[in-house]
Amino acid sequence: MPRTAVPVTAITRAGVAAPTETTGDPTNNHAIPNNGRMVLLVRNSGSTVARTITLRLPGITDGQAITPRTVSVPQSSSRYIGPFPTGDYGSSLHVDVDNAELKLIALGI
Repeated sequence: MPRTAVPVTAITRAGVAAPTETTGDPTNNHAIPNNGRMVLLVRNSGSTVARTITLRLPGITDGQAITPRTVSVPQSSSRYIGPFPTGDYGSSLHVDVDNAELKLIALGI
């Protein structure tokens, strides 16, 4: 099943308008183009519980899948996460969310 795309907004010296958030899709999850210089802004729009974002790492070590990295985002809070080296995370960052209360913005630097 294809993942939901999250566009990357390139930050420039001239400045850019704040990008529109992508609502978390806990069914299909997300794929983000990754050049190793991308930062993810994740906002938990819920006001009751922390939510979790999972960053998938491609590849296998000793026949075992690499354990994904998880980040907890407290209620009504945001987290900047990254950058994501392509040697570790690949050219397409796979991001899973546990709830649609998570809002995503990808920023290229």
